[in-house]
Amino acid sequence: MRILIVGGSGTVGKAAAAELGRRHDIIRAGRSSGDLTVDVMSEASVKAMYAKLGKVDAVVTTVGHVHFGPVATMTPEQFRKGLDDKLMGQVNIVLLGMDHVNDNGSFTLTSGILDRDPVRQGANAAAVNGAIGAFVRGAAIEMPRGIRINAVSPGLLEDSAAKYDGFFPGHEPVSNARVGLAYAKSVDGALTGQVICVG
Repeated sequence: MRILIVGGSGTVGKAAAAELGRRHDIIRAGRSSGDLTVDVMSEASVKAMYAKLGKVDAVVTTVGHVHFGPVATMTPEQFRKGLDDKLMGQVNIVLLGMDHVNDNGSFTLTSGILDRDPVRQGANAAAVNGAIGAFVRGAAIEMPRGIRINAVSPGLLEDSAAKYDGFFPGHEPVSNARVGLAYAKSVDGALTGQVICVG
């Protein structure tokens, strides 16, 4: 299969690419690196990426930033960061990419553990992750041409544990290999409308 991974140079993207790349042709896209460049928050940029890409069998998105901070001092502008970036960025990839995915292909989005196992200062991430899961479940029942859509919801990756030190007390990091397998389950399997949890 020919698979686009948006965010393929990030920690989660590398985990997905390592597993899927065993069997498939991987094209990476990112804001500043990869085979193609794209700003997922810009409709024009997403359209331009797809125009260069052509047809693919699957699209995986592992991108998006959220705001970490106390709810008591969070501003609406800070909260919108996650909505505009991680949520709408990935939704843009789906809505604008439908015609570029072959029949019976798939989209796999990325959410995260915080909507089911919250931590302090993670309310924005929890809300965004929950919205991604809801979008996947709702979109799955009306995707055209047999296209499937799922999300992978990883816990704290081993390679990210140092970066988020102190934010995830008591969370056991998950291996990159396990996260990669979740993307393979979505892309190579038959599931649709599912949130595949890892950790």
